[in-house]
Amino acid sequence: NTHIKKSYMTALTSANGIIALLDEQQPELKVYALQQLNTLVDEFWAEISDSIAKIEILYEDSSFTKRELAALVASKVYYNLGELDDSLTFALGAGQSFDLSEDSEYVTTIISKCIDKYINLRTSLDIPEKIDPRLQDIVERMFQRCAEDCEYEQAIGIALESRRLDIVKSIIQKGDANKLLTYVLDVCMTLVQNLEFRNQVLRLLVELYKTLDSPDYISISQCLVHLNDPSSCAEMLKSLVEKKDELMAYQISFDLEENATQEFLSKVSQELPVEPIVTEESTGSTEEAKVKKKREKEKEKERKREREGKKGNLSSLSYLVKNLFVFTSSFYINALESRNSIYHSAVTFANAFMQAGTTSDEFLRQNLDWLSRATNWSKFSATAALGVIHKGQLAQSMNLLAPYLPQEGVSGNSSYSEGGSLYALGLINANHGAEVLNFLKTALKDTSDDVIQHGACLGLGVAGMATANEGIYEDLKSVLFGDNAVAGEAAGLSMGLIMLGTGNKEAIDEMLQYAHETQHEKIIRGLAIGMPFIMYGKEEQADDLIKKLLEDKDPVLRYGGIYTIAMAYSGTGNNKAIRRLLHVAVSDVNDDVRRAAVTSLGFVLLRNPKQVPRIVQLLAESYNPHVRYGATLALGISCAGTGYIDALELLEPMTKDPVDFVRQGAFMSQAMILIQQTENTNPKVAGVRKLYEKIIGDKHEDPMAKFGAVLAQGILDAGGRNVTISLLSRTGHANMPAIVGMAVFTQFWYWYPLTHMLSLAFTPTAVIGLNKNLETPRFEYVSNAKASLFAYPPALKPPSATVVEKVATAVLSTTAKAKARAKKIEKEKGDHMDIDEDKPSIKDEDMLIDDEKKEERKTVTKKKKEENFEILENMARVVPAQLKHIAFKEDSRYIPVKQQHVGGIIMLVDRKPDEEEDLIQPRVPSAETTARNTAEEEAAPFEPFQYPFED
Repeated sequence: NTHIKKSYMTALTSANGIIALLDEQQPELKVYALQQLNTLVDEFWAEISDSIAKIEILYEDSSFTKRELAALVASKVYYNLGELDDSLTFALGAGQSFDLSEDSEYVTTIISKCIDKYINLRTSLDIPEKIDPRLQDIVERMFQRCAEDCEYEQAIGIALESRRLDIVKSIIQKGDANKLLTYVLDVCMTLVQNLEFRNQVLRLLVELYKTLDSPDYISISQCLVHLNDPSSCAEMLKSLVEKKDELMAYQISFDLEENATQEFLSKVSQELPVEPIVTEESTGSTEEAKVKKKREKEKEKERKREREGKKGNLSSLSYLVKNLFVFTSSFYINALESRNSIYHSAVTFANAFMQAGTTSDEFLRQNLDWLSRATNWSKFSATAALGVIHKGQLAQSMNLLAPYLPQEGVSGNSSYSEGGSLYALGLINANHGAEVLNFLKTALKDTSDDVIQHGACLGLGVAGMATANEGIYEDLKSVLFGDNAVAGEAAGLSMGLIMLGTGNKEAIDEMLQYAHETQHEKIIRGLAIGMPFIMYGKEEQADDLIKKLLEDKDPVLRYGGIYTIAMAYSGTGNNKAIRRLLHVAVSDVNDDVRRAAVTSLGFVLLRNPKQVPRIVQLLAESYNPHVRYGATLALGISCAGTGYIDALELLEPMTKDPVDFVRQGAFMSQAMILIQQTENTNPKVAGVRKLYEKIIGDKHEDPMAKFGAVLAQGILDAGGRNVTISLLSRTGHANMPAIVGMAVFTQFWYWYPLTHMLSLAFTPTAVIGLNKNLETPRFEYVSNAKASLFAYPPALKPPSATVVEKVATAVLSTTAKAKARAKKIEKEKGDHMDIDEDKPSIKDEDMLIDDEKKEERKTVTKKKKEENFEILENMARVVPAQLKHIAFKEDSRYIPVKQQHVGGIIMLVDRKPDEEEDLIQPRVPSAETTARNTAEEEAAPFEPFQYPFED
């Protein structure tokens, strides 16, 4: 033995001597050989591999005391041979000899392989107990090591992938609970791809949030929305009011209004207590009774007044906007031939987008002659545009549209105006339609005109989305079964909107059956788009319907199958869904289906916009223009509002594509990405705006491309430049109305009036602080960025009077030579003239004075260096990229009740409640003052659709 040790200490060139010891009879020599081979295996694994069978025999010999060591050596040999599965098998047999703390490539690789196998078994086996206990042991030891090293996030990530909620819970309790809960919620909503397990995680989070010293009610409410648990939400609101934490109850109510469905809000409202009866004992005085009544009327607080707050949000926004932005109508009207219905519609849509939610109808008032040229469906779209302009004015919607709405026993308006007004009514009350649904139902039943039915169906779908109202669904189904192509298309689409996200199997079966029975392609298309909405957010539960639709012979239904993937998996980044879409994008025989497949990638990858340019890069270079068009929309949808440079660079060459509709898609997608971006935040903005002006003004440009450029200009300046396109809420969750609106908007390829649905994706970007009385106090906060960085872009200037350019006159070469000779002679004469250099002319003196003034101005500008911060007031515009720079002053009287995700409507804690408040009076029209304001302050409601339209 001494001799062997000495030879080992010298430079070892072969392991054969040590391997020979494995044949000895004495167990001690075999153990020694294994110990030496364990240290030498990385160098001499090739030699040892010839004797691997001897090592395996030792491992299988139950009488051998060092079986685990034999397994470890065998595992390392197989690792070096590249046989990772065999290596893992023997590593499991090594037991405690496999040291997890060893810092080597071998240990790291085997642990990774071990975790992958464990995750695979945990997610595929019905009974997790069947997993090899040795594998379980290694994973448990790994979790323990992570906890000891404070690598909590790594442990949580693996626990979530392997669906070990017990580990998730124990790790959160060991670390910083607040930080880890936020991390788990974020990972759960972005990376966990199984809906059932995600809901289990959310349930756990709700329990853990409640155990915090200061429970995070905001996050709890978000979890309950995803769990579709209105009962628990109502209980939480009641407990907050009982604890006198009314500000938090209000804040949650506003957040619910922004993120929850109408059905969810309705159920919460029903479970809240009704207004209590005020007894004589409790009525010390009228004022006291009012105070008590106000505190106990929880239903009104959490539902009715929060709705007023939302209405105030958009109304207040319009009050900020009205004098900031003027739509340069003359440029568009002069540049585009309004007799062409596609151009008329384009300007209608662009104006509607630019004035969305602002209530500003100046453009329509100033261009009544242009408006009167609208015919048929252009007239329908023009009337519906009022719904976009007045979006959110819930209390005033009936009054605003009164001149155009169908009235019993009164005929005179065009059916296109009446149908458009019903659609407009739905758009105003989008996702908040409780007050107008009955009117729309009556209007649908009282007419047999297919155009009015079309408008009523669209209005019902938009206003009643996600209500799961069986009565409305049956009324729409009756219209569908009437088998009228125009009315049936809208009915099929709206049936899906009413049942949005319910997964109603009966509705799916009825719609699919009728799609196979009818002969009208328009009806089939309406149903093909309606069915995906029913499966919104259902993920794996939609797989059966997806399979059925994608295998259908009818390309329109396969198209519907693609949108079912988009809606069911929107924002999930699900790998299976992405693979399926990419397969269809390159294999289907129908161009429409392929275009839809590429477009749908944008919906699935909403949370991972930076991945989209890489995924669609090759598709953007496809020989098929429909695939290229789909690539443009995928980039626009996923990267909307981000200003992402990689996406813009991919779109840039597509604006010069030889096919007109590809250019159209590129223009619109550029605008979606650059909305609310400035030249300071994105260098592409100026060039893109100039490009749109050039395209619109070019009389030789294709109409389809012009249509895209006009729409793109409208999107860039949407909502008076005070809204963004955001398919994710401020808390990072899927924004359902926005996703649905964007999905319907993409159908404008077939039906232009659906263009208005993009307005559902417009999200106001303002910080609006409210006090406990839901009033807007005056206060200031800081934006820690230069004012110019997020400032409004300069207003669009109307074109100058000299818009006609002179055509260059052709000059003959002989004429040019003659002129050159004349100039030469003139110059020679001039050289001999006396010039008084000391006395500059009056003109020259003026120029010198002007130059001096310019230099002075430059000097002043240089001295006035721009501050690195900006003071903002309540109700100011704050774009999404600016939110991270927002901070509240330490000495501020008001601070937000929630510290995270500041934006939109925020409730304010008043730190000086005894002092009098300075309130902002927003210009929100009330029901009582509407008539007076109309008579005194504004022109009478214009009647654009009473003018001599040309039918």
